[in-house]
Amino acid sequence: MIEMVIEQRRRGLGGGLEVGRILPFAKQRMIGPFIFFDHMGPLDIMPGLDRSIDVRPHPHIGLSTVTYLFSGEVMHRDSLGYQQTIRPHEVNWMTAGRGITHSERFEHARAHGDHLHGIQAWVALPVEQEESAPSFSHHADRDLPQWNDKGVAGQLIAGSAYGLTARAETHSPLFYAHLDMTAGSTAEIPDGYSERAIYIASGLVELGGIRYQSGRMLVVGSTASRLLAITQSTVMVLGGEPIGERFIYWNFVSSSKERLAQAASDWKAGKMKLPDADDAEFIPLPDEPATPMSMKRSV
Repeated sequence: MIEMVIEQRRRGLGGGLEVGRILPFAKQRMIGPFIFFDHMGPLDIMPGLDRSIDVRPHPHIGLSTVTYLFSGEVMHRDSLGYQQTIRPHEVNWMTAGRGITHSERFEHARAHGDHLHGIQAWVALPVEQEESAPSFSHHADRDLPQWNDKGVAGQLIAGSAYGLTARAETHSPLFYAHLDMTAGSTAEIPDGYSERAIYIASGLVELGGIRYQSGRMLVVGSTASRLLAITQSTVMVLGGEPIGERFIYWNFVSSSKERLAQAASDWKAGKMKLPDADDAEFIPLPDEPATPMSMKRSV
């Protein structure tokens, strides 16, 4: 049974980069520990585009960022010293913990042109991990189990599902997978998790006798679900166990409003280290007052 349908809301990030914002949503702040979900592109980038499209250095606390591409290339640099290009079907997993800064640059696109298409998600950390040491890992190939069965090509991005486990370190029970489905194929949505959802990145699918187009997230809860692809479709399936109320301000996530205020103050005062290889500019703190939004699930 479908509990809710969330339609993406288009958001401009500056420089011509636009995303479809799915989470957080007013009536569904989180899916398990997933607190943020952006659909990047699809966007054709012409060679020679100026640097305004880049995501300049900015900070995070209390979460893991999970970047996954269908197409294109992005260069990641962070305050731990990591520089890592991400390409299609790879994962950059960055755990902010008590604080990290990073940038995301489209250097390949500037030189050669590119077709950018992917998903960036945030996974909130359990309370006991919110102030952990920051870390970064890159995953490809055998780290991300793949399968192909009856018209469904799947790749597990994180967590455990379909009898498989991905190698990225997670901090609470969750799953996250990419399914490419041929027309007429069906796929089970992994069970065993309290909260689950399906995001249709492209195509047309049917669930419970109703058809849904791309750009929509279907919140399905814990009941058994079988998805039918009406056309060639790309879907992301995700879910996990709730981890409790969270607040969010700008790029910061925490169980404490006071911690968000401290993070904002630290960034404004220049107390958070920038990436060594990308420290000439940064995104300033927004002008509006810090008014943390509750990320407790509400329906």
